[in-house]
Amino acid sequence: MTNKIETAMRIFTEPRHFKLRLFLEGNIIGIFTGLTIALFRYLLELSEDYTPLIYGWLRDDPAWLPVWIFALLVVGWLLYRIVQKDGMTSGSGIPQLKGMLLGRMDMDWARVLVLKFTGAVLGIGAGLSLGREGPSVQLGACIGQGVGRVTKRSFAENHYLLTAGAGAGLAAAFNAPLAGVIFCLEELTKNFSPFVLMGSIAAAVTATTVTQYFFGMEPVFHMGEIPVVATGSIYALLIALGAFVGLLGLAFNRMLTRSLDGYDKARLPHWAKPMVPLLLACVLGFALPQVLGGGSRLVDALVVTDYSLLFLVILLLGKFFFTMVCFGSGVPGGIFLPMLVLGSVGGAIFAKLAVAAGGMEPVWTVNCIIFGMAAYFAAVVKSPVTGAVLIMEMTGSFDHMLALILVSMTAYLVADLTNSEPVYDMLLNRSLALRTRIETAVRRHRIMSELIVGMGSQLDGALVREICWPAGSLLVNVRRGGEELAPNGSLQLREGDYLYVLSDDVHRAALESLALEKSS
Repeated sequence: MTNKIETAMRIFTEPRHFKLRLFLEGNIIGIFTGLTIALFRYLLELSEDYTPLIYGWLRDDPAWLPVWIFALLVVGWLLYRIVQKDGMTSGSGIPQLKGMLLGRMDMDWARVLVLKFTGAVLGIGAGLSLGREGPSVQLGACIGQGVGRVTKRSFAENHYLLTAGAGAGLAAAFNAPLAGVIFCLEELTKNFSPFVLMGSIAAAVTATTVTQYFFGMEPVFHMGEIPVVATGSIYALLIALGAFVGLLGLAFNRMLTRSLDGYDKARLPHWAKPMVPLLLACVLGFALPQVLGGGSRLVDALVVTDYSLLFLVILLLGKFFFTMVCFGSGVPGGIFLPMLVLGSVGGAIFAKLAVAAGGMEPVWTVNCIIFGMAAYFAAVVKSPVTGAVLIMEMTGSFDHMLALILVSMTAYLVADLTNSEPVYDMLLNRSLALRTRIETAVRRHRIMSELIVGMGSQLDGALVREICWPAGSLLVNVRRGGEELAPNGSLQLREGDYLYVLSDDVHRAALESLALEKSS
């Protein structure tokens, strides 16, 4: 028996079975991520149920208001302590993961797992306009990294497992396994690697299966019956919708930066920063309760409630500025869901204007709400495929893929033509402003990077010996189609070649720049 186990383990660890190992480890990651996110979603849904009841009770019996304010201040102090304990828990968590994949950051997975979970439940549960998806992605990544480190996998393999966990977190948060996989490929790694794909698919599908056991197979948003876009005249309107919501999305990144800078410049003690959005949440709980929390129920309400144009504008502005105040404070929480809510309100405003102008029948309003979410996501994150697939899975609108892609690409082009930077890249670059200090603080590792030579990039058409590789880098292998090529100095690289480069982890960004950026 012992010999059979040893033989099985030896086969399992052989390099030629690497994809099989990633698949099996992805399933393990998916199970634990699904259970973690299921508990996370359950606690947040409890808060969505009870927060309106608390404010209704306080409205009837204001004598208890000082007790509630004191409770919010305690939550604020706990959030401050959590972020002070580990800075990797701050904000969404997705920029930190991108930094880790570039070899620029590292985290204590067990500590971040506990602190991020606790901080996100406290902050979002108290009514802050933050999303569950960013924490879910980081929680899944923590589990993926934990599996890799407990099993003592290589540093490179740890990155594949971390990415798989991140995709599983997104999939479990929104019942969206396909979006979780595409998010790993399009946003996190920007590399359609078969190794990333193998682990991500296994983890995302397994995590979604686990959460569906607890929450069922219903989509996150309940949109009712959605008319199918089948006439050509509607497509011109969809392009206008994509441009309109895309323009609205341009303000998101700019204001997010100003909010973060504003908190940095404010003469507030660090412990007081989380108190600001929490006290504002207390005011809005009475004045505009629809903008509290992530906002998924506001999206459902837009479908069944005929809000006036003026109130929709108030909702858009209120949700937008409250999100800025919340995220700028640095407390744990994401921006995915608030982005989608802003897009849905923007779509509802567009529908009101189009109906009033006689350019659209009211029956298409629900379509505008759905497509507005995809457009806003594409404009802010600049990942249009992820946005389209995510909205398709979150709303159950599987008959609208073409329309979702059209609207998303229109919004993406609006953002691209105005040189808007992807929000997570912007947040990462801001975090890495003190690059030298971070590089000396993080221990360097030798990693194997898998790169794809992009069309017109600095590597496309260049000889291996002519390329200015980062110091200490070694080109180990080149794969062209199904052929393995010896990486000698006279080899001319071509678009689509897969390169395997051994380097210090801090040079990962420089290598990706060589492979992707256009040559001047």
